Amino acid sequence: MSTSTVTGQRIELVEETPYRWRIDRAGPMRVPGVVFASHRLLPELAGDQSLAQVVGVATLPGIVRAAYAMPDMHSGYGFPIGGVAATDIDEGGVVSPGGVGFDISCGVRLLLSDLSRADLAGQRLNRLMDALDRLIPRGLGRGAVWRLSRRDELDALLTGGSRYAVERGHGEPGDLAHCEDQGAVADADPAQVSERAMARGLGQVGSLGSGNHFLELQVVESVYDPALADAFGLTRGRVCVMIHCGSRGLGHQICSDHVQAMLRAMPRYGISVPDRQLACAPVTSPEGQRYLGAMAAAANYGRANRQLLTAATRTAFRRALGDAHSRLDLLYDVSHNLAKIETHTVDGRERRLCVHRKGATLALPPGHPGLPADLRPHGQPVLVPGSMGTASHVLAGVPGAEAFHSTCHGAGRLLSRHAAMRRIHGRTLREQLTAAGVAVRAASERGLAEEAPFAYKDVDEVVTTCERAGLARRVARLVPIGVVKG
Repeated sequence: MSTSTVTGQRIELVEETPYRWRIDRAGPMRVPGVVFASHRLLPELAGDQSLAQVVGVATLPGIVRAAYAMPDMHSGYGFPIGGVAATDIDEGGVVSPGGVGFDISCGVRLLLSDLSRADLAGQRLNRLMDALDRLIPRGLGRGAVWRLSRRDELDALLTGGSRYAVERGHGEPGDLAHCEDQGAVADADPAQVSERAMARGLGQVGSLGSGNHFLELQVVESVYDPALADAFGLTRGRVCVMIHCGSRGLGHQICSDHVQAMLRAMPRYGISVPDRQLACAPVTSPEGQRYLGAMAAAANYGRANRQLLTAATRTAFRRALGDAHSRLDLLYDVSHNLAKIETHTVDGRERRLCVHRKGATLALPPGHPGLPADLRPHGQPVLVPGSMGTASHVLAGVPGAEAFHSTCHGAGRLLSRHAAMRRIHGRTLREQLTAAGVAVRAASERGLAEEAPFAYKDVDEVVTTCERAGLARRVARLVPIGVVKG
């Protein structure tokens, strides 16, 4: 047993296995907390409130089974980043915007090229990186591949997501089959999106943004599961493109708007939470339904965003390398900031749940009807980006995973962005990455320094922990050869 005191709160972690820890129910907690982590990945107690946030999440009305935290956990807004929680809709379960976060539908997609690492030697790599540098909008407030001029166009995109983008010529119909929810979340309601959120979204469709968002050229370095890697097309040496971004200012504004609405509404429903950032409302309430409609609209914006960046990436490949090498097949696109209505068996019976995943990735098992036919026998590809300049991973969903088919979403921060900038200058980091064989195209030196690899946990240990905890299965390890970021 490990005992810790976090912001005056005494939290006891009970080690059940080397990769699973329990926080027993105490006080207002309705369920225990469960933390998936190795000893080395447990959060630092100085300045990190994620364990206390797990305890807070466990107090939410209607929560079932446990408040979960993934190995990449760190402090977030209300919920820890790396948090998973499900509430029973028919038993007064709530939805909390803090359980999704400000970057609604932030997620990852992986594109497979027909190139090997040897095909991008020397100037060919530089030509491709220069083309991506020109065609990928990024940076704070900047956009966009597709500048929408009318509200009705944005309404259509918020309703149709990637499907609308493809219909308008920004992609291929085959892209949609390998998107979560086939590219669009149902029940999106643009009427629940404020005018301010709409204004922020109009000029940013098809842009990376800033922070930890990126587009990377990667090479499959190692294969852990040859059969699954073959099914996913992940042969050693193959060049891939990973895109990590979300719903930009529109999603951020939606979260802000609905947190405030729920703070005003909670007294009417007799809801009390230990932290204002856990503001929530019953899923079936008007406030809950309005948030879910707006959240789904933002999710579709995020998916369309990644679809538009895919179209721009294909154009860059074509311009830099010619038509013969412009093909990029989508392996999968999945969100890691979302709340979804799902059916799961809990305590021996099927229950309708609102499953919050914040910095946690959906990981559907083999045979799940939500997967396309060609992936169904193998399980869902799970895309786990590492920190800039380190490896990323592809995992696969497994049967019987405990946390509502969820696993990690990345490496997880150790240092704040300000702390990272105090330790290294962006120019120095650029030189280090270039010396390591990673071509860099960045909108700012500050943006580079904020995302220095030492600011993150060891992604290799994170995914190994997920596998050993039974949350997912490792398939392949990818390393960067080029990075485009804000």
